[in-house]
Amino acid sequence: MTFQAPVPILRIFDETKAKTFYVDYLGFTIDWEHRFEPNSPLYMQLSKSNCQIHLSEHHGDCSPGGAIRIELQELDAYLALLESKSYRFYNPSIVLQSWGLREMSVTDPFSNKLIFYANPNPNP
Repeated sequence: MTFQAPVPILRIFDETKAKTFYVDYLGFTIDWEHRFEPNSPLYMQLSKSNCQIHLSEHHGDCSPGGAIRIELQELDAYLALLESKSYRFYNPSIVLQSWGLREMSVTDPFSNKLIFYANPNPNP
């Protein structure tokens, strides 16, 4: 058996706010969008490098306020990129946690937390 990396599903309530945050601010790309009908809830996949996230307006898929962890060795460069965008709703920083990881947390407009972290001892 070979398990692949999981793809988290995060709950969203407003397509425009989600795209502003995830695409314009965080720099993810929309891979695809799906609706059963024109006025039905949106389900979409976003990606950035090897990271994939699903966003869903469907009430049964998940609850708002979830958290995911995303490993990123270039944490300082990503922080600099986010700071250059002057996003008025967020100003993240990197924190050295007591367990030795450097982390940067951002919370989307729907209370979902994304924790970007740099592992000091990545596997080769």
